[in-house]
Amino acid sequence: MPGENLSRDEARERAALLSVESYDVSLDVRSALGEGQGEPRTFRSVTTIRFRCSEPGASSFADLIAPSVTAVTLNGKDLDPGEVFDGTRIALEALAAENELVVDAQCAYSRTGEGLHRFVDPEDGEVYLYTQYEPADSRRVFANFEQPDLKAPFRFEVRAPEEWTVWSNGAGELADGVWRFAETRPISTYITCVVAGPYHYVTDHYTRTLPDGTALEIPLGAMCRKGLAPYFDADDVFLVTKQGLDFFHDHFDYPYPFGKYDQAFVPEYNLGAMENPGLVTFREEYIFRGKVTQASYEARANVILHEMAHMWFGDLVTMVWWDDLWLKESFADFMGTFANVGATRFTNAWTTFANRRKAWAYRADQLPSTHPITADIRDLQDAKLNFDGITYAKGASVLKQLVAYVGQDAFLEGARRYFKRNAYGNTRLADLLSVLEETSGRDMSAWAGKWLQTAGVNALTPQVLLAADGRIAELAVVQEAAESHPELRPHRVAIGLYRRTAGGALERYARAETDVDGPRTVIADLAGTEAPELVLVNDDDLTYCKIRFDDTSLATLRDHLGDLTDPLARALCWSALWNLTRDALLPARDFVGLVLRFASRESDIGVLQMLHAWADSALVNYVAPEGRETAGRRLAEGALRELRQAEPGSEHQLAWARFFASTAADEADLRLLGELLSGAATIDGLDVDQELRWAFLEPLAAHGAADESVLAAELNRDDTASGKRHQVRCLAARPSAAVKAQAWAQVVESQALSNALVEATIAGFAQSSQRDLLAPYAEKYFEVIARIWEDRSIQIGMDVVRGLYPSLQDSPRTLEATDAWLTAHADAPPALRRLVLEARDDLARTLRGQECDARAVTG
Repeated sequence: MPGENLSRDEARERAALLSVESYDVSLDVRSALGEGQGEPRTFRSVTTIRFRCSEPGASSFADLIAPSVTAVTLNGKDLDPGEVFDGTRIALEALAAENELVVDAQCAYSRTGEGLHRFVDPEDGEVYLYTQYEPADSRRVFANFEQPDLKAPFRFEVRAPEEWTVWSNGAGELADGVWRFAETRPISTYITCVVAGPYHYVTDHYTRTLPDGTALEIPLGAMCRKGLAPYFDADDVFLVTKQGLDFFHDHFDYPYPFGKYDQAFVPEYNLGAMENPGLVTFREEYIFRGKVTQASYEARANVILHEMAHMWFGDLVTMVWWDDLWLKESFADFMGTFANVGATRFTNAWTTFANRRKAWAYRADQLPSTHPITADIRDLQDAKLNFDGITYAKGASVLKQLVAYVGQDAFLEGARRYFKRNAYGNTRLADLLSVLEETSGRDMSAWAGKWLQTAGVNALTPQVLLAADGRIAELAVVQEAAESHPELRPHRVAIGLYRRTAGGALERYARAETDVDGPRTVIADLAGTEAPELVLVNDDDLTYCKIRFDDTSLATLRDHLGDLTDPLARALCWSALWNLTRDALLPARDFVGLVLRFASRESDIGVLQMLHAWADSALVNYVAPEGRETAGRRLAEGALRELRQAEPGSEHQLAWARFFASTAADEADLRLLGELLSGAATIDGLDVDQELRWAFLEPLAAHGAADESVLAAELNRDDTASGKRHQVRCLAARPSAAVKAQAWAQVVESQALSNALVEATIAGFAQSSQRDLLAPYAEKYFEVIARIWEDRSIQIGMDVVRGLYPSLQDSPRTLEATDAWLTAHADAPPALRRLVLEARDDLARTLRGQECDARAVTG
């Protein structure tokens, strides 16, 4: 990544000097078809930028990452590309007050999902293109000023193969062999977009009468590869889209400002989705080739609504610099769930948020790289790594707390004023706080200082003192913080008291909503209440905290967790128990035992699937090595038992089938998986479709029960892009030294694999049942990561550094090797050091968890 970075200081200096009037971008992607003329395969990109300079005579630069530049013209004067272009920047000297820059370049198609990605479908040979830029990859496609606060209108035109369709942010027309697109409103470079190819395209329409009586007409479109068309449930995508547009217009009072609304499901996508105005892109895995649970549909709806919220939070109003990335991502994450609950069939989405989304935040907030929600983003590498659990899920959790703090009406009115005052502009934290102060009447500076400008997560623990009559004499909430981040915060919380009914159900009988602040807060409203069996200190999930339990509550959960009747309360308790496990306060085998005992009673399918993931993580990471085999066998036995007992054809049956496959290790379990694949065995109601077949094949491959010929035969059966990814993963999973060496070489020593196949190879390489086989790669990892970071794109660098860290070599020796690398590479790029520090912290947490688990057994 040499020379590709851009610092905040450079961006500030350029923004103070320049203002951009317009872009005209002409791309010729006809070279996407046919034999390439060497590597890298390139396309022509001609960009005209009109911009002003506040200090005539000053110098600046434009951004462009391209193999070659044919011509550069500034204000009618031809410049020598060899002199002004260094591979990443174009030097601009002696600027006038008004300027016109024309750059004619040969840009490279991408195979890493960054820039203009080119994908060849193995099923039919068709070629598909799409762009992905955030935070700063539009410069791989056209010359520009790559920073969010230099907004401008864009006009795109694209020459493409005759049989193709092309889309961009604005509406397009084909004339004389050229696709020309309507000029956009002023937007940032990173949310411009082009999609081109023989995509399967479906249309619909949205109409709404606005308060002034006029009609808002929004053409809707949705697209995917032709090979996925048989599985594409566009009707459901459009249903959620229309529900979301209704919801956001009801609440935002600002008409959707970008004309049409296309949604493209594209291959080999690095992210979940991207909020390009008028042309949102999604990973195509949101088109389901086989049976999935409602949790998958809920997740897709959440992403659709998250990206739609960005049309206002992020596209209409954009942060000045990536420090305030949260101004769009935290809001979109909150609004995605808020709208899912308020507008769609997924009315329990806050349960998923509490159980799944916040788990991401809790993990990120306890890493050494944790940061305030309003982060210190020094450069683009910092920005890339800050698309994390803090910026998204913690930020959304804190906004949920803010709604409880100021009230929903004041919060939404603040949003409405924010949009109207800052439309098509750029903002900072202070701009949002000022409107919230107006609408709520509260001083937001103190709240922001505590919640947005400090890092770390607080733990809240109940203390219950009983009077002689058995009633509560005093109930207090104790707030704690980590030594590294000692900030205590004001929390608006609900305290729920639970006890069993005569029928055995564990139900809430008392609730108090109050403010918790400081190290200890007495909840006076609950004094005199009958003694509880369970105290839930963040009932209804109003705040962002780790829930702890008093001894009585923990004992109640050990025996009666499955008796909790409220799904959200149950999800909160499961989340709290998982945090206790990760914090080495609950032995991992105890957590596994709770899953075995109570997961079968979980009605919420999303929570059940999260429990399966946590149980697997507990087994791989936190169970002491000497207990791992026994615990794994218990999980496999339990999963098979629940699979056989589940309602035939139900989504619970499917979830247990997948979990059984992930835990299967002994000969009998592997034989059953093989027989389910061949049809020699059946389980009533279980449809072993193609996606489930691959899920069964991976453990078979990892344990040596499915060789290369079996996997080749399966690919022949499923000769698609998805099938190829599955096959690559399974091939890398085989328990052979030669296989591991080949997989390592394909990822580390070669750049032949696309981003999706790099990801699949890494996933197959790291099998928890193959720790001894992987041991030699621990030392090799530390030898190569600096070179990988230097030579590869940041996305591939992140994938390799994270994915190949030797976390399965879970011993102090690996910690020592990590520390030695960090000491020897004190001057390594901060983003690379951050990734290594995070991996080290996860491993240290693993070792503490294993020690806790071992003590519980021996003690």
